[in-house]
Amino acid sequence: MSLQTQPNIIFILIDDMGYKDLSCYGSSFYETPYIDTLASEGMLFTDAYAACPVCSPSRASIMSGKYPANVGVTDWIDHSGNCHPARGLLVDAPYIDHLPLEEKSIAAVLKENNYQTWHVGKWHLGKEDYYPEKHGFDKNIGGCHFGHPANGYFSPYDIPTLENGPDGEYLTDRLTDETIQLIKNRNTSQPFFLNLCYYAVHTPIQAKEDDVYKFMNKRERLGIAHMQEFEVGDYFPCEHKKEERIMRRCLQSNADYAGMIYNLDRNIGRLLDTLRETDLEKNTLIVFTSDNGGLATAESSPTCNAPLSEGKGWMYEGGVRVPLLVKWPKVVAPNRICKVPVNGPDYYPTFLEACHLPLLPNQHADGMSLMPLFKGKKTLQREALYWHYPHYGNQGGTPGSSIRMGNYKLIEFFETGACELYDLENDIEEHYDLSDKLPEQTMTMKSMLQAWREKVEAKMPQPNTTYQQIEA
Repeated sequence: MSLQTQPNIIFILIDDMGYKDLSCYGSSFYETPYIDTLASEGMLFTDAYAACPVCSPSRASIMSGKYPANVGVTDWIDHSGNCHPARGLLVDAPYIDHLPLEEKSIAAVLKENNYQTWHVGKWHLGKEDYYPEKHGFDKNIGGCHFGHPANGYFSPYDIPTLENGPDGEYLTDRLTDETIQLIKNRNTSQPFFLNLCYYAVHTPIQAKEDDVYKFMNKRERLGIAHMQEFEVGDYFPCEHKKEERIMRRCLQSNADYAGMIYNLDRNIGRLLDTLRETDLEKNTLIVFTSDNGGLATAESSPTCNAPLSEGKGWMYEGGVRVPLLVKWPKVVAPNRICKVPVNGPDYYPTFLEACHLPLLPNQHADGMSLMPLFKGKKTLQREALYWHYPHYGNQGGTPGSSIRMGNYKLIEFFETGACELYDLENDIEEHYDLSDKLPEQTMTMKSMLQAWREKVEAKMPQPNTTYQQIEA
């Protein structure tokens, strides 16, 4: 296979970036001019999803081409033992704490087919025996078992796979520096696959002082500095957080979070400049997305996903619908909008087809190549998308499963067995439950969801016999 027919691939995965955290998706507070340019030069997806409302399962899904329930990684990997299994009316389902070596990652396949494979940034798919280099990556810079930079975004980071920089160096800048060096020092006779997984914009919410100052001023200028930012919700449904209330952010107004996004955007601009300077832009497929919805109901609730409901850790749209941008000159036409629902397992077969490599349907069992959409098709021959999150989210969500079929989405809540049905085309906010008005549609989708769970042998939560009602 000649180099000219195999593109370089840059997969950019942002941590906890919400659907509306970019200007091109409608934010009027955050500023993302470079990412907006990326969108205008390619395709913007309106109905893209992460495979789970939390991080590790989504990452396992991308690497394996399977739904999290099919891999066995269904919740964020907690090596401390402090949060799992969470307990409420139910006890969390068991799950595995690593990406199994038996799963042949997309990196491993590309490496076997002459690709240089690099991982930069967050991994969070197991301890050292399961680090990126065990899953087909030639280089691993910054990927370990950490789910977030425990020491914060300013060096010293004390990330075991990243040497500390000068005191005060900013992590997002550093990861971009490392990425640019990889590109400039690459073997020019081979294409490359770059898995660029920024730790931003995960907590702790820390930005550079000048960037925070810029958005503090913007808050005043827009007249939102003194508006109501939160609404207080119920107590958390899980016992380990029963003294806390859900705090829903009502508007995008957090200057520190805006500063993090602004810095991230500048770094994406630096990366795009490097591709132009090295004459790689025309033969590089760039995918930009997030591992789950924005953090909107807990842990300082730094962003707001409205009009989507709730956020990270929830089965509603705010937890799983994410931005997705694709740029690939000469293949993806500029200024394209795609409304077809797509999901995390789809990237694996997409990259194989883009690289003119045979598909591996037994591996990427739950994904479909997006290449027809890149080339202008308006549909994919897929009946439904599925989610299974049999856990209590740290952000207030409860165990459940969901299915999207066409414009309809059904959520089954395991605590009560109740189902909610929404028409996302006419009710993106998920305000109007149609389950009573459309009983046949509800039963059809519930049956499909149950059959899918049986097919993938999805683990289910169990009753908590010691549960005590938390007083409101």
